[in-house]
Amino acid sequence: MTITEAAPITGLSNDQIRDVLPHRWPMLLLDRVGKVEPGTKGTATKNVTGTELWFQGHFPTEAVLPGVVMIEAMAQLAGLVFALSGASRISYLAGVRSMRFRRPVVPGDQLALTAERTGGGAGFAEFRVSARVDGQVAAEGILTIVDPAGNTAVRKV
Repeated sequence: MTITEAAPITGLSNDQIRDVLPHRWPMLLLDRVGKVEPGTKGTATKNVTGTELWFQGHFPTEAVLPGVVMIEAMAQLAGLVFALSGASRISYLAGVRSMRFRRPVVPGDQLALTAERTGGGAGFAEFRVSARVDGQVAAEGILTIVDPAGNTAVRKV
């Protein structure tokens, strides 16, 4: 799937997400994308299930989703928003700033993810990201995503 127009995109299924992102099981963390404005912002869902491999050791008697997994899910959404604006399909998480974790996330929760571009330029973008459960902030912060090809077609903010 190649999407390059700036029109909003809604309702990407898991199969369509895999057409945009290079991630595969067990690292593809987005289950559904609600809406994307390429290069600007997006929303997605990650369903948290007790069968995810990190719950075997984090923690065996009280399962809590590791913060780094929440960061990766938010980075995947930011990377998808970036890729749909003309950046490379493979982009890298280059920075994490001001990340705060407000509540534990446990099996059965559904993460509502948001990513909104707040800055950047040719080849990189900064996104304000959040993960919410039932309207409560679980994690929020700022991520920097880099296009290793340095694609200059990606518009500046």
